[in-house]
Amino acid sequence: MAQQVWDMTGLSAVAGTSGRRGWTRDEALALYRAPFNDLLFQAQSVHRANFDPNAVQLSRLLSIKTGGCPEDCGYCSQSARHESELTASKLMEVERVLGEARKARDAGATRYCMGAAWRSPKDRDMPFVVAMVEGVKALGMETCMTLGMLNPGQAGRLKAAGLDYYNHNIDTSESHYASVITTRTFADRLETLENVREAGIKVCSGGILGLGESEVDRVDMLVTLANLPEPPDSVPINMLIAIPGTPLENAPKVDPIDFVRTIALARIMMPASHVRLSAGRTEMSDEMQALCFFAGANSIFVGETLLTAGNPEEDKDALLFQRLGIHPMEKPAEIEDAPCASMAAAE
Repeated sequence: MAQQVWDMTGLSAVAGTSGRRGWTRDEALALYRAPFNDLLFQAQSVHRANFDPNAVQLSRLLSIKTGGCPEDCGYCSQSARHESELTASKLMEVERVLGEARKARDAGATRYCMGAAWRSPKDRDMPFVVAMVEGVKALGMETCMTLGMLNPGQAGRLKAAGLDYYNHNIDTSESHYASVITTRTFADRLETLENVREAGIKVCSGGILGLGESEVDRVDMLVTLANLPEPPDSVPINMLIAIPGTPLENAPKVDPIDFVRTIALARIMMPASHVRLSAGRTEMSDEMQALCFFAGANSIFVGETLLTAGNPEEDKDALLFQRLGIHPMEKPAEIEDAPCASMAAAE
């Protein structure tokens, strides 16, 4: 019987390192609905073909500009349209950001992610953002930013500064998207990803589970990502943190097994991508996280906060890693050996 399921779902056909394109919903849905043991076995097989199965990449995320965002994303406490009682702040000073980055590096993080609550950055903000990228790069860390929508010129400036990754999640399926966000379109999201990719910056893009979506929506989201001209280098899978004062504060919780299935499907469909177990880990048991790592998750955020939401304390992560025999992933050789970039003066 197990062999029949294996053949019907096509599980054995996707264990390579380069993945494939042209995924259909039916193919991906068959994988998602496969017997749990079969799905996890194949996801772990794909994972081992591409990565050290016991190494997890550690990133640190800092909110460099909090709150006051004009967008209406139904899950977000930083929207100026919601009653989340979050106080808006101005863009952080460059030296303060670099000081936090040094702490993150010394604590073992290899990638530093900086996020600003903007619809898109303004020209007056770009010199400061560029200085942050150059400064973090000079510390020997991978750099990542999430600043909202980018035009080609902005993406080019960030690439010239040395930005390694740009995060811009598609959040959910195209069909469910308008139920969550109305101030920008799904096509807007894809346009920013194209601008980032054309500039030569690595794409970081994933989604959120718990937005009232169906299992088909979850599968469609991954189909969209896997069928991009190049799959994202990083795929963060978030579990909704239901924040009081947001439209989704009473959204039903995600079934843990369904969440693990989504991680496994992302790993199978995007074999060479880092799959990040992202927001929502404070609500996950150690056993659920262990299953996610087995299913192919190999990146997490460390530190006590993710932008404005909570995150497990570093001691708790270290203890879980010890129990599971997991170790932090080493930084890429090209980052390790890169000469220090010169700091650009912020005008």
